[in-house]
Amino acid sequence: MSNFQNQLQKYADLAIQIGINVQPGQTLVVSAPIVAADFVRLITAKAYAVGASLVKVNWNDESITRQQFEYAAPETFTKAPTWLAGEMTELAENGAAFLTVLAENPDALKGIDPERIANSQKTRGAALTKYREMQMSDKVSWCLVAIPSQNWADKVFPDLPAEERVDKLWEAIFHTVRLDREDPVAAWQEHLDNLEQKSNVLNAKKYKKLHYIAPGTDLSIELPEGHLWAQGDSINAKGHSFVANMPTEEVFTAPLKTGVNGVVRSTKPLSYGGNIIDGFSITFENGRITQVTAEKGQETLEHLISLDEGAKYLGEVALVPHRSPISESNILYYNTLFDENASNHLAIGTAYAFCLEGGKEMTKEQLIEHGLNTSVTHVDFMIGSAEMNIYGITADGVEEPVFLNGNWAF
Repeated sequence: MSNFQNQLQKYADLAIQIGINVQPGQTLVVSAPIVAADFVRLITAKAYAVGASLVKVNWNDESITRQQFEYAAPETFTKAPTWLAGEMTELAENGAAFLTVLAENPDALKGIDPERIANSQKTRGAALTKYREMQMSDKVSWCLVAIPSQNWADKVFPDLPAEERVDKLWEAIFHTVRLDREDPVAAWQEHLDNLEQKSNVLNAKKYKKLHYIAPGTDLSIELPEGHLWAQGDSINAKGHSFVANMPTEEVFTAPLKTGVNGVVRSTKPLSYGGNIIDGFSITFENGRITQVTAEKGQETLEHLISLDEGAKYLGEVALVPHRSPISESNILYYNTLFDENASNHLAIGTAYAFCLEGGKEMTKEQLIEHGLNTSVTHVDFMIGSAEMNIYGITADGVEEPVFLNGNWAF
């Protein structure tokens, strides 16, 4: 077996055993592009080997998706996919786990009418509300992993010879998920323990607010009473652990919906809906977005924050040190799974219920009463840099450094 094949085997093992953590008798639902067929076959074999009762694969293809957005009748983007929502909800209620394999071209829908994309996102998000609520409250196990595609590798490594780009992206992905360590599973456990230590410190502090200062950024974010800082690994309703994002470098919580004020500037491009949004600033007043400006993708950004009322508010506050493996690689992935784990970031849209004490058991209405945002969307965008300072403000007004020059202050 070649070294690459050996690494690929380890990657599949990591995804099944640490990422999604498939249990005996469990159904695994895999969503993947057809370019990932070989990897999905490997994933399927690994899942059955640990006792999965069924592996159900939902395929997609970016070329066909683009054709749909170019040529399909406009009403198809506003017609709710109730059949899909029913299937996903039923699978979740029956204890299935959900693994998504990404291999997307960041420019897959470049030039497509942004209104068509926005209508599709809004309609699909609304239809899948019940499933997403189960996901956002950790009722089910879910995980995102990625493999290279030629189009994606071409975007990330345009200066390399074309025939070297995919291999280079494989190498980079293997590094981000710690497959180059002697014992990747042990390395992951150590890493997750380190993230837990950071979240424990923040949970003990119980900061009232965070104040972000950086070039183009002066932002105050109030945190709800009873907020909880979470990290990479989670526990589902049956008590089984899983890691939602591989890689992950963040600790995160939910902001108070109405407690965000000031302006924040992005530090990395955002790939959203098959388009790139870059060089953008967002202004908040009492939590609500009042102004957006973007050097690239202005119309796409405007459509994003217009998906529903909740898309005009934040749902996540995440801390990632500038001195971290993905950041130090100096690779811009044009893929949020990776870029958000190289940078402090925020998320537009719905909040995670588990970021509030007792939130997993609360209804949507109760979460709203406690100050959390709800929406049909959840989109992370990157704001961190080596020039960012973040201060935690206690309930009695004491200000303490949390991040200095882009890195942890403790």
